[in-house]
Formats: sequence, C-alpha cells, structure tokens
Amino acid sequence: MSTFAGTPAASSSSVQSAMATHRVKHGPAPLSGLAWLVWRQHRAAFWTLIALTVIAVAYMVHQRGQMMDYLNQQGWPHLKSGWDAEFEGYSDQMWTFGEYLGYAPLLIGVFVGAPLLAGDLETGTAKLVTAQSVSRARWIAAKLGLTALVVVAVTGVLSAVFGWWWAPVKGRSAGLTWSGIFFSTTGIVPVALALLACGMGAAAGMLLRRTLVSMVVTFGAFMAVRVIWDWWRRGLGQAVTVTSDQGVGPGAVAPELPAGAVEVGHMDFVTRAGERLDWTTCLGLKEEERFACLESKHVVGFAMDYVPMQQMAGLQWLAGGVVLALTAALTAFVLFWGRRQTV
Repeated sequence: MSTFAGTPAASSSSVQSAMATHRVKHGPAPLSGLAWLVWRQHRAAFWTLIALTVIAVAYMVHQRGQMMDYLNQQGWPHLKSGWDAEFEGYSDQMWTFGEYLGYAPLLIGVFVGAPLLAGDLETGTAKLVTAQSVSRARWIAAKLGLTALVVVAVTGVLSAVFGWWWAPVKGRSAGLTWSGIFFSTTGIVPVALALLACGMGAAAGMLLRRTLVSMVVTFGAFMAVRVIWDWWRRGLGQAVTVTSDQGVGPGAVAPELPAGAVEVGHMDFVTRAGERLDWTTCLGLKEEERFACLESKHVVGFAMDYVPMQQMAGLQWLAGGVVLALTAALTAFVLFWGRRQTV
C-alpha cells in the first residue's frame, strides 16, 4: 500500500531510520517529534490534498472571473431584467463543481482517515513507534491532530473560495438555491463533514487493523451518513407561510417568495377563514368540477411554506456543531480504544 493510502511504503526499519535521522537534526524545525514523523509517513497523502486544493482553487477563481465578466455586462450589482436568460451555462458549471466538491469529505475519509491507523497496525509500525518511549495515546493523538489540521486547512479553503464564487448570485438565481449543494459545501459544514469522515476512517482502522477493509467500511458507512444527512438537513429551519387571496382558478397568481427563499413541501389551499387545506383537496375531479368543489369550501388562494435565506448561516452552524460533536465523541472513542488495546 502506498503512502497516499496512509501506510508506510517502506518497512518498519525505514521508520526507525527516519526517527534516528530526526534526532540528529540541528536547528529549529516547523515540526518536531511525533508530528514530524506523522508528516513524513503521510506526506504523499497530505501533499496530494494540498495540490488538489490548489488546482480546485485555481479553477474556481478562473470560473468566477468569467462569470463576473458576464455579470458586469449585465450591470452587476444592479442586474438588468432578464439577466439570467443566458446565465445557465455559468450556473451549470458552478452546480456541477459543487456536486464534485460534496464528495471531498468521503474521499478524505477513505484515502486519508481509514489508512491513518490501520496502516501502522497492519505493518507493525505502531509497535515500533510505541517502543520508542511513546505512549499509545500520544501516537494516536499525533496522528489525529496533524491530520485534522491538514483536513481543516484544505476544506476550509475550498469552502471559502466556493462561497466566494457563489456570493455574487447568492439569492438571485432560482437554480442556485442555498438548500442544495451550497448548504453542504460552504461555511463550516464541509469542514465538519470532512473531520467526521476522517474520524470514521480512523475508527474503522483502529478496530479492523486492515487498510483495505477499513477503506471499504469507511466508504459504506459515510455513504449511509450522507443519506441520513440529506434527510435530516431538510428538516432544519423555521418555516414561514405566505398566502394569496386572488383565487385558484385560471390566471390565479401564486404567492411570491422572497429572493433566495426555499419552498418547503407542497403549495396548499387557503380558505376565506384562514383555514389551510391540503393540495389534494378535490383532486381527481374534472377541472370545472374541481374549481366548483374548491369554491364550495370557500378557497380564496394558495398557502406556501418557505425557509428564508437569512436562516442559512445559523442552520449551518447548528448542523456543523452537531457533526463536530459526533466527531469529538468518535475521536474520544478512538483514543480510549487505542490506549486499552495492544499494538
């Protein structure tokens, strides 16, 4: 297994040589002790993450520049009417890249987190390291700590730059609503998800002690977490209701949502008394019969629930906080389990 997967490419004697080399180094160094050893072991994975981040940032900066050229032609920040008629190509590029970016936590968990401890346990490097007057807790903490710093740095940069790319059209384009990929790829959320994925990988490696098996288990477990995440985040937020009273027949106007708002559920009916009726009311009848049915129930317009964009930042911190709490619990478990198990 390569160092990209987190397992030393050389044998345990190579690690021992590296430790000896470090002990005779003179002068200050950015990293020392176990931190230096962890970096040296996993430098291929870390440098790969950094390189991919640089490439992704360069792409986003380029695409944002092209988007801003178009928006400036449309009078940004006071955009002309119909400015989004030819904006589809720019929004598609942003949406597609955001979808790819959403898989970054999964890839980090599989290729960085899973081999982090499993590689050393599988090759016997862990036994060598803990024999050098290093406790198991220090070994695990150094592994998790330095990796977390790298993960936070790269995902934080990606999150910030992607948010910067989206900012000029945030709340302006109906096709780029905040409840989709932008909720999970901007702000604190992608950082928290990446740390959780990395923690899940480390826990799998600690328990299974086999790199490839840990990677497969991490992949499956985090994909399950993504399903739960997508379902759970949709329930966040305090919905606001807006209604209309211009009828529901031909030519009726639906309630207008504020800019950037995300519709929740279906558009229902509202009666003269303010009672709300489900959208399936009188469903199945012919058009004229249905309108007559709705009129008999004193329906005067539509009712629609939405979550305003102003709630986005607070919901991201709420969701990110929950994920970080789970990550902290998982990290505590890895430290506890690692201390009581033999290497």
